[in-house]
Amino acid sequence: MDFRFSPEQDTFRWEVRAFLAEALPADWVGADSAIDEDAFEFGRAFLRRLAPKRWIAPAWPKEYGGLGLGLWEQVVFNEEMAYHRAPVLNLAAVGYLGPTIMLYGDEAQKRQHLPGITSGEAIWCQGYSEPGSGSDLASLQMSAVQDGDDFVINGQKIWTSQAHYADWMFLLARSDAEAPKHRGISYFLVDMNSPGITVRPLINMAGQSGFNEVFFEDVRVPRSGLLGEENRGWYMATTTLDFERSSVATSAGMRRSLEELTSFAKEAKVNGHMAFDLPLVRHRLAELWLELNIVRLLSYRVVTLQERGIVPNYEASIVKVFNSEYNQRLARAGLRTLGLFGQLQPDSPHARLRGRFERSYLTSIGSTIAAGTSEIQRNIIGQRGLGLARG
Repeated sequence: MDFRFSPEQDTFRWEVRAFLAEALPADWVGADSAIDEDAFEFGRAFLRRLAPKRWIAPAWPKEYGGLGLGLWEQVVFNEEMAYHRAPVLNLAAVGYLGPTIMLYGDEAQKRQHLPGITSGEAIWCQGYSEPGSGSDLASLQMSAVQDGDDFVINGQKIWTSQAHYADWMFLLARSDAEAPKHRGISYFLVDMNSPGITVRPLINMAGQSGFNEVFFEDVRVPRSGLLGEENRGWYMATTTLDFERSSVATSAGMRRSLEELTSFAKEAKVNGHMAFDLPLVRHRLAELWLELNIVRLLSYRVVTLQERGIVPNYEASIVKVFNSEYNQRLARAGLRTLGLFGQLQPDSPHARLRGRFERSYLTSIGSTIAAGTSEIQRNIIGQRGLGLARG
C-alpha cells in the first residue's frame, strides 16, 4: 500500500508550513492557551489570521466558512498545526461539535453557530462530565425542565476545559427523569453569558488551571438551544465522542517532542555519559519511534472510514487507547533520558528542553481518563469490535 500523500496535498502542506513560519514568533515553542491568559489572547488573534484563509476548518463546506477540502487535506493541516504547536482554541467546536450540528441541527442552528466557529468569533467548551458521572456519563444528573418556550437547567459540570474563556457550551442534561438513563438525555447549545452560570477554576497536579467546574442555577435556554430530537441527546453525544477520539493530529505533536528528545540524547551528557551511547536509551527511543508510527497509521485508518462516510466507533476507541497510553510512555521515557534536571519546572533556568517533559509527565496522567477512560474504550473495542458479551 502506498502511504504517500498526493503532490497536491504535499503542496498544501508546504503552504501551511510557510504560513506558520510567518505567523508564529521565531522562538515559538508552544503555550497552553487554556491556561495562560496571554497565550489565550495570542491564540484568539491567531484564529483571526486563519479565518480569512478559511483555515479554521478547511474540510467544512464553503457555506459554513470552510474550504470544502477533503479529509486528507484536513489531516495535513492538523498535522502541521500540531507539529508546530500552533495555538488551537476551538478544537472541540471544529472537530466535534461542528460535525454534530451538521448531522443533527436544523438550518437555523447551522446558520447561527457554524459561521461563528469558522470566523474565530465564538469559542466553545464541552459540558459532559459531572462529579458523579464520568466514565458512566449516562448517569448524569443535570436537569432540563421545559417551562413554556424555554428549558430551565440546573446542575454542575466538571473538568470543563477553557470554560472560563468560552462564549458557548454544548452540554448534556436529563430532560426526562422517568426514562431509562440513556434515553432521557437531551443535547443543548448554551450561551455562557446566560444568568445563573458560575465558572470556578480547578488546579491540576501540575499547578495549572485549564479545567473548571461550572454551576447552573435556573439557567434558561430557549428551545432553539435544543439540538436534534428531545431525549435523544445520548445518541448524538456518542457521535461527538467518536469525532473526538479519532483526532489525527496528536501523533504529529508527539513526533515533535520525540525528535527533540532524540536530538538531546545525541548531543547532551547525563550523569557523565552521552545519553545516546547508552544501549537502554537507544532501545527505548527506537521503540518509541516504532510505536509512534503505529499511532499515526491507526489514525489514518479512522480517516479512511470517515472518507467513506462511516462514523468511526470502536476504531476510534483503538486510537484513543493506544494514543493516550503512548503519551504516558513518551513522558516517562523523557524524564528518564533527561536525568534529574528533567524534573525541573519550565520556569527554572536549568530545566532541560524547557521543562516540557516534566510538564507532560504530570499532565499525561489524565490522558487515559479524558475523553473516556481506557477501561471504557476497551469495553467498546471488546463489545463492538470483537463481538464479546457484556459482563
